[in-house]
Amino acid sequence: MDAATARMRLESMLAELDRSIRVLRGDPLTGWDRSPADAGSVLTDTDRNQAMLEAATAQRRAVVAALTRLDEGVYGRCADCGMSVPEGRLEARPEAARCVQCQARRERRR
Repeated sequence: MDAATARMRLESMLAELDRSIRVLRGDPLTGWDRSPADAGSVLTDTDRNQAMLEAATAQRRAVVAALTRLDEGVYGRCADCGMSVPEGRLEARPEAARCVQCQARRERRR
């Protein structure tokens, strides 16, 4: 993927993530008149919202890091082994910092 296409995709992802994070940080329950019987579903909604916010924030960090790598001229190189990240991986995950093998090793260590 060429640098211009990568930048365009990453900036688009960043804008979408920023919108999602703004929505998730809002209080969707404000103004709702819920009965005490709904307390369990409110907790479930809050937990789900928090999990989505954490995931979106982590992905946002990855996109910002990818934009930084692009600016530094190292985008498309694995952060661990230095080899090229396959084109297909970058197409699927433009924010990817590692080749498939290094990412798999990293995930197994967790």
